[in-house]
Amino acid sequence: MHRPRTAMPAFAYATDHPALLAHLLGRERLLIIQDLDGVCMDLVADPLTRRLELDYLHAARRLAGEFFVLTNGEHIGSRGVNALVERSCGHLDPRAHRLYLPGLAAGGVQFQSADGEVSHPGVSAAELQFLAQVPARARHWLATVLAEAPFALPAGQIATLVDTCVLDNPVSPTLNLNLAFAALHAHPGRYALLQTRTARWCQALLDSATAAGLGESFFVHYAPNLGRDAHGERLKPAEGDSAGTTDFQIMLRGAVKEVGVLVLLNRYYHRLTGHHPLGADFNARTAPTERDRLLALAEAHFDPALMPTLMGVGDTLTASTLDTGTVRGGSDRGFLTLVQDLGVRFGSGNIVAFVDSSGGEIRRPRVATEHLPHAPARALAGISDADDPLMLNAIFPGGYRQYLAFFAQLAARRAPGADWPTPPA
Repeated sequence: MHRPRTAMPAFAYATDHPALLAHLLGRERLLIIQDLDGVCMDLVADPLTRRLELDYLHAARRLAGEFFVLTNGEHIGSRGVNALVERSCGHLDPRAHRLYLPGLAAGGVQFQSADGEVSHPGVSAAELQFLAQVPARARHWLATVLAEAPFALPAGQIATLVDTCVLDNPVSPTLNLNLAFAALHAHPGRYALLQTRTARWCQALLDSATAAGLGESFFVHYAPNLGRDAHGERLKPAEGDSAGTTDFQIMLRGAVKEVGVLVLLNRYYHRLTGHHPLGADFNARTAPTERDRLLALAEAHFDPALMPTLMGVGDTLTASTLDTGTVRGGSDRGFLTLVQDLGVRFGSGNIVAFVDSSGGEIRRPRVATEHLPHAPARALAGISDADDPLMLNAIFPGGYRQYLAFFAQLAARRAPGADWPTPPA
């Protein structure tokens, strides 16, 4: 028996989490697609200080088959999430207990199973080789820039900033300027200058990739950002106490989260039926990136009777008013919008959930809950606006801890892992 179809759930800016829990428990099929930083752990300036709670890992394990992560960070490497998992597990073997977080990292080009098996579908050896030498180049460049005027920082401080700001992610090497913002904040304009110089350096790196015959391989992801234009993502300038764009990620083309939604759905259907609707080799490198084309692909290949209710969970959305009008961005906006649109097309009661990560070390707009009932646009200033096509169905204004409590309740009461059918041979 298939569950009844609804056009959209009866949730808008909801903080009634018991009602949301009841809605999700009533779904015959469910798939949670969740971001990581700021959602299930605190948003911190230094990624090496992040922590994951063991109870969360056990809850994710209980939701086996109905839960995937989708992050621009990575599973592996010295700054990867797997190191956090292993630290949280202590004496437990995360591989044996399947406590690694399953899903896509690096924007969608790095897949991991719950037992820690990692693959990079569609990524070439030449691309991996180019990316491998980016961290060393980034360290040299940043050390040189910070030693020069107008920065002229002491050698010891430069060494500390280089160690913390250059993230040696294997397939998405990153310059994370959170601690640089803290160091330069007392000098107006200096961090903004470092922002623009970092953007130029990233462009020069792309030029060197082109010279190496990899001109179509990479792009620069800004987080947070002000959406996209014809030239790519828009940098979010520093303003007052807001650092604006802090992360400059060199990413593989195709590594955009909205594509990852279809990659994960393709795996979900395979686990359910033994068949990949989009083909066994479908991956982020070969998929279209335009939302309309992704929706058309889903409608053409996914059986509506088996489409799960999706809950997309993120924390990075921006909405800013410029002289030219309102611009909307944030690294979670694309995948959350696709989750919303799939819910409309398939009548699957999808949920877009937002976790307020403003309570962490990184300054972000907060949800003003006192205004939510009567003036949601005012409550979500800097996050959304009155004309935003993305509807936030559920909000966790209490941050990641509030979300983790909800997630644990859902896992404890749903616990579907043992109920999955064995795929036919």
